[in-house]
Amino acid sequence: MNKDQIVLFIEEYIREYQARDDIATCYGMPLVGFADANHPYIRNLPDLISPTHVLPQNILEDARIIIAYFVPFTKDIAKTNIEGIQASPEWARAYEETNALFSELNSALIDLIHAKAMDAGVTPRAVTFDQKTLLSDWSQRHIAYAAGLGTFGMNNMLLTKEGCCGRFSTVVTNLELEPDEPVKEEYCLYKKKGTCGVCIKNCPAGALTSEGYDRFKCYELCKENAKIYTEFGSSYTREDGTGTNSVGSEVCGKCITASPCAFWKIK
Repeated sequence: MNKDQIVLFIEEYIREYQARDDIATCYGMPLVGFADANHPYIRNLPDLISPTHVLPQNILEDARIIIAYFVPFTKDIAKTNIEGIQASPEWARAYEETNALFSELNSALIDLIHAKAMDAGVTPRAVTFDQKTLLSDWSQRHIAYAAGLGTFGMNNMLLTKEGCCGRFSTVVTNLELEPDEPVKEEYCLYKKKGTCGVCIKNCPAGALTSEGYDRFKCYELCKENAKIYTEFGSSYTREDGTGTNSVGSEVCGKCITASPCAFWKIK
């Protein structure tokens, strides 16, 4: 099994998923990267993020590669979420439908790899987080960085060459594939040249400043939106896996819907 086959599988699965009658969300063409499961950056994630951060070898003892992919939203979805403090219902639904997409697609990708007599898996820690520290034990964005999909912006999102208005997911495997390397070029205009900073201005929670990101201010607004959008599902599971950890969709997205980095094209 090679990289092109994996990329094609992901593309076709997303295409079929969004064509379903019960799915309202539309997506752009996904980006796929392949991180070295033994890369020093990956090995350092417990120090960088949280001491309890899961390593690929905790999922598969012989982990070699982490398949990371970015699924961009469309500009139509983004436009619904530009105005006001409250997230749009379209944005909340897109978030939950994408959660379901990741669950189904990752299971299908794992089955495909198993059919090739190789192994693959995901960690349940990827869909939860510590509600006291607000830190994840499996950071999709940091894994995607190691897979060469982009660099971090002032909005704390990973900026890909196709923008940052979308979501990331990952699958660990022991497939013998050539890994990609982290991007060396800085994508964020503010970090690169001190210009832009639009995401800081757009943050209704005041969580973004030139000094950094306040995840607690961000989460407070996300919880307020979850009280409004209870019909689409709950964003995350409990840490012990026994159910959901919120009343609804903990979303915002204002920092990634109307910034220059939302849908740019970097060659």
